[in-house]
Amino acid sequence: MFCLMTLNPLSLLKALPGSVAQGMIWGIMALGVYITFRILDFPDLTVDGSIATGAAVSVMLIRGGVSPLLSLPVAFLAGMLAGLVTGLLNTVLGIPGILASILTQISLYSVNLIIMGKSNQPVSVDNYPLVVALRYVTEGGTGRLLFFVGVILFLLALVAVLYWYFGTEQGQAIRATGCNDNMARAQGINTNFTKVVALMISNGLVGLCGGMYAQFQGAADINMGRGAIVTGLAAVIIGEVLFGKFASKRKLAFAYTLTAVILGAVIYYMVYQFVLWLNMPSENMKLFSAIVVAIFLSVPNLKEKLAAKKGVA
Repeated sequence: MFCLMTLNPLSLLKALPGSVAQGMIWGIMALGVYITFRILDFPDLTVDGSIATGAAVSVMLIRGGVSPLLSLPVAFLAGMLAGLVTGLLNTVLGIPGILASILTQISLYSVNLIIMGKSNQPVSVDNYPLVVALRYVTEGGTGRLLFFVGVILFLLALVAVLYWYFGTEQGQAIRATGCNDNMARAQGINTNFTKVVALMISNGLVGLCGGMYAQFQGAADINMGRGAIVTGLAAVIIGEVLFGKFASKRKLAFAYTLTAVILGAVIYYMVYQFVLWLNMPSENMKLFSAIVVAIFLSVPNLKEKLAAKKGVA
């Protein structure tokens, strides 16, 4: 009790804008995880490596004189290449999806070291006109407003593009492949091609997130993607559990679902910041992340069991 009384609520309020900003950026990665985890039904662990690849590419391009804004599409392409490798390992060589993604993830560790030349490369907002940076948020004023308005508009545009794409013939083919691979193949869909395309789009978004997050925190680190898949899954599950019913009742249900995934990432980082504010040891945060994912994953199943018991009663 005494420990709780020593906590300062103002320090939590001051830290929340940074957590919200971080959650919005990681929401891009969560969209990528949603594409493979929910739409394609593919256990892709490439994420832990491709997010660091996007960060490494973006930072090294900026340090080489390329515009921070132009470095982000290249980070997206770098992530797509990582997804392509996983897709080819699975579809061409017949390696199970989870093993193919693990092989790519392990390989990317060395690739990222080669790109950066060492385990960490800084990129300061003092020296480069970064697109996003934590300082824009912490300094407040017009900079914070412009940051949030810009990121929100970008996220809305990203949701709109994904909504449009998955309504096209190719997007519908990806959704059909994830729903029932055998049935999709029977309808003449090249399921191997759709898997590769979905993995490329997914990891492209993850790479884009890595590029933006590296600018946000001011550095690219070889270990920045460790446990990223857990964060992505947490965002997806939190978004589905908290906003699933709301999204399912709307005409633009898929767009609402994509937005819910981003909101899930924001909520996750707000809760994360709250736990840090409670002075939980930092080495326990990965355990906390796993527990959060486990809890939200179990919610749908617990709801079904509760509804079944009420039905029996």
